[in-house]
Amino acid sequence: MFQKFALAFKAKTFELFADENGGENCDLDFEGISLLDSADEVITGQRVVVIKPDSLVDSSVDSPHSTASAPQKSDTLLTQPILKEEGKKIDAPIVKHHGNNIVSPGKQLPVATLRRSKTVSELELPALSRQMLQIFITSIFATVSSFEASYLQLQTAHDPFDEESIKSADKALVHNLQRLSDIKQFYRKFCKNPELGLELPFGSCLEAQVQENQNKLRTLGMVSDRLQLEMDQKEGEVQTLRKKLGEIQGNNLKLSKRLSDRINTSCEISLTVRVFNSVLHDACRAINVFSKILTSLMRRVGWDLKLAANSVYCNVAYAEEEHIQYAFLSYVSLVMFRGFDLENFGLNENLVLCNGNYSYSEKGNTSLRGLLEHVSSNPMEILSMDPNCDFSRFCEKKYQELIHPTLESSVFSNIDGNEAVLISWRSTTLFYKSFVEMSSSVWTLHKLGFSFDPVVEIFQLENGTEYSMVYMEDAVRSIEPSRVRLRVGFTVVPGFKIGSTILQSKVYMSGSIPES
Repeated sequence: MFQKFALAFKAKTFELFADENGGENCDLDFEGISLLDSADEVITGQRVVVIKPDSLVDSSVDSPHSTASAPQKSDTLLTQPILKEEGKKIDAPIVKHHGNNIVSPGKQLPVATLRRSKTVSELELPALSRQMLQIFITSIFATVSSFEASYLQLQTAHDPFDEESIKSADKALVHNLQRLSDIKQFYRKFCKNPELGLELPFGSCLEAQVQENQNKLRTLGMVSDRLQLEMDQKEGEVQTLRKKLGEIQGNNLKLSKRLSDRINTSCEISLTVRVFNSVLHDACRAINVFSKILTSLMRRVGWDLKLAANSVYCNVAYAEEEHIQYAFLSYVSLVMFRGFDLENFGLNENLVLCNGNYSYSEKGNTSLRGLLEHVSSNPMEILSMDPNCDFSRFCEKKYQELIHPTLESSVFSNIDGNEAVLISWRSTTLFYKSFVEMSSSVWTLHKLGFSFDPVVEIFQLENGTEYSMVYMEDAVRSIEPSRVRLRVGFTVVPGFKIGSTILQSKVYMSGSIPES
């Protein structure tokens, strides 16, 4: 705003002084001047006047010949503005300017008038005008700075809304505009009659400068207050967020403490036979699913399943032909549970037996923590994110023990006739997923077994052992009371002992022992 005002003020100053000394005709044009107009704006009918300093007073001025003679080219300015109206050019009458007087065409001032005009303008007005001009300019800038401060106050009073501040700023704006009008009127009267003793509507130059600086400080103060208000608001938001963060951290600490307490006391609360039996049931179901997928692949590539079953367990009399699936189920189950009595399934070098040689107090709740970490994660993601973890090593080890290279090359080659040879168990999505789920179930059961105090024991029945209802359960569930003693054909799922509780081993019964 100050830049716009300065440009307008610079463009209008000389015209303002020239017009006020020109008479009543010039007064009409003065009313159309606006100090706040842009310097780049095109104003139709605008008079352009360039003032050059008068020549020094010499004897030639007093000479009638000098007055009567035509004005020199250097003392005369021809102005011919072009008025633009509806696309037409209209020539304005030529005006001659001599000194501080405007002369119409064809009219000459008398010699006495020229002499008096030169004397007043050159000897009295310049010194007085420079002093008054300085006071005028400083007063105008002081008023404009006050206007700017009041306008800023009006803007800041809207957010937050302050009715009293808005009214005060509005009155100050009107007062500043009225003051600018008073300065303008005083300047007009002063230019008409400099010797008239008029009361100044403003103070001295120093007072105006002090007022301008005070208004600038007032503006800066309002800007500073506004920024301080925003800083206070941000500080309030920061404090609120810090409070929420503290609450969240406190809740996390409570949850962490509760989790730690549950882990420490879970041996008495959650580690029950029922929980272990439920996890064992899930593991047996996953083993059964994988066994069916494996046998279906073997049947698909033309394997003789009966011959394969006899190679696993020979001299077993199956009651039905479909019962050969129990041989494959037993093979997968016993391979997966091999090493169950070893800490970490024997993946580490220092092996610890769980059957009587392992103390729960030595390892604390390490196995339970590992159990919680494992069940809270996706086993597929564990293998992809950390292929070197214990669970990944367990899967690799069990695959190598379970799938013989001959079986692998036979089952995973030329599936569907046109498919390429599959390199490993990761190549088939269904087979891979079922194997990982089975491995995860057995791994979870192992971690849970080592969390008990004392740890869970595992047992397997030898082939040909006489049937016992305490330790055995028929996998086919077709045993009926008879005079024939049944014997174990093979173990399908091993049994477990938790303290004094026995979880029966599932076996397939074969053959008979006549009663004595």
